[in-house]
Amino acid sequence: MRSVFCFLWVIAGFAASGQSDAALDAAKKKVEGRDFAGAKRDLTKLLEANPKNKQAFLWRGRTCAALNDFYGAIGDYNFALEIDSTQAEAYNDRAEAKLSLGDDDGAIQDLDKAIRFHPKFTDAYTNRGLAKYNVEDLEGAYFDFSKALELGPVDADKYFNRGSVKAELGEYVSAIDDYTKAIELDKDDANLYNYRGVARYNTSNFEAAIADYDQAIKLDAKDPVKYENRALAKSAKEDFKGALADYNKAIELDGQQAETYNLRGILKHTLQDYDGAIADYTKAMELDADNSAYYDNRALSKTEKEDYKGALEDYTTSIELYPGDPETYYLRGMVKLAMNNNYDGCLDLKHAEELGSQEARSVIKKSCQ
Repeated sequence: MRSVFCFLWVIAGFAASGQSDAALDAAKKKVEGRDFAGAKRDLTKLLEANPKNKQAFLWRGRTCAALNDFYGAIGDYNFALEIDSTQAEAYNDRAEAKLSLGDDDGAIQDLDKAIRFHPKFTDAYTNRGLAKYNVEDLEGAYFDFSKALELGPVDADKYFNRGSVKAELGEYVSAIDDYTKAIELDKDDANLYNYRGVARYNTSNFEAAIADYDQAIKLDAKDPVKYENRALAKSAKEDFKGALADYNKAIELDGQQAETYNLRGILKHTLQDYDGAIADYTKAMELDADNSAYYDNRALSKTEKEDYKGALEDYTTSIELYPGDPETYYLRGMVKLAMNNNYDGCLDLKHAEELGSQEARSVIKKSCQ
């Protein structure tokens, strides 16, 4: 998602002495000035004088969260809720701390309570949508993000969140609509253009996708992912030269992503630069030795160079990593046939057929009788 969440600094009314009011106000001012440590000290003194001040616990929890002390924050929210178990803000804030700690299920439980006590709590719906997204409850996330938009106020993040869920659900046209609304509200966010570009790519509107990636790169020229995405769209339009330039730029910006080398290798294979493709696949393997697809791809390029022994070794490694792929058995069988090892080749083809390969069945009829 575009932003995991932000801490809420909403002032709730409460009854307290004038001294407590002044101390709490002073702490809030320090929070506004981002002096979280100072605010925490002031709130601790306030709580020493008045250990039943639920707002002081709430705000000290927020300062702990701002200081990345999420366990401390949860402790303070617990105290606040012991004093008043109906505080929607405390449940919401505790959920945010739990989200930071990766406890999505716990966050959802808290947000259910926040919404029960405050049915129009927009931020609670947003946070619950994020937590549901994390646990892959996409339908639930869709509902919550839609509810946050309904309650308002409308902003780019809310449209982005819902658009991202729509894209995950394969509703790319509708996702494009949400991304477009987000862009109308925030024209300077490179990621909005990038995500809309991905959605447009998935509708095969490659020209529009490239236009979005162009704008995303104009706003953020240091993100390798945007160049990689544009390369994919250019490849789909058979602008292989442009795609290669984008893959080169992505690798220049970040040379530690195995998949980028793999994608550039696929492009080089398409361009019949088999040596270049093999070099890229080899680099991808150095970065991620457990991805069977990289061995398959290198084997294809080696086969084109008639390096059948090398191709056989790569297919064998691929099968060791992922023994359930009929295509790999089929391809290894074809290499063995090319090496005149018909017996072993037909064994591979028969295994591929057992796994569901129709191509293997056709070859068996011709070559394995």
